[in-house]
Amino acid sequence: MSDGSLPGLIGMEILEINGTWVRSRLEVRRELLAPIGYLHAATVVALADTTAGYGAWANMPEGASGFTTLELKTNFLGTAREGSIACEANLMHGGRSTQVWDAVVTIAGSEKKIALFRCTQMILYPHEKRTPGVHS
Repeated sequence: MSDGSLPGLIGMEILEINGTWVRSRLEVRRELLAPIGYLHAATVVALADTTAGYGAWANMPEGASGFTTLELKTNFLGTAREGSIACEANLMHGGRSTQVWDAVVTIAGSEKKIALFRCTQMILYPHEKRTPGVHS
């Protein structure tokens, strides 16, 4: 599903989608680092937002046609230069018009947190076709 898009480009791997939580990981490589040699903030945000996005897709209400990120916030607690990072996202609110997801990004295989992330996803629905001059 992510081939040919940003998650595939950066090498993101979805490990598990289980109801209202999703796990993913990403191998840190030179191309994902900032010029100063540490993991670029955008890499961490991409991992967390995409992980939450897979969860939003798996939990869309009946009749929904898609979703879009409405708001996001990230608190950075650490960084990485090598190895892998992991993400676990959990659905905190699953309504008809919005979902709120919390995610924690860690050094893979450890408890060391490098970022706390929260986003709100707006659920999209198909537009109804209306006949001109007819109001409902």
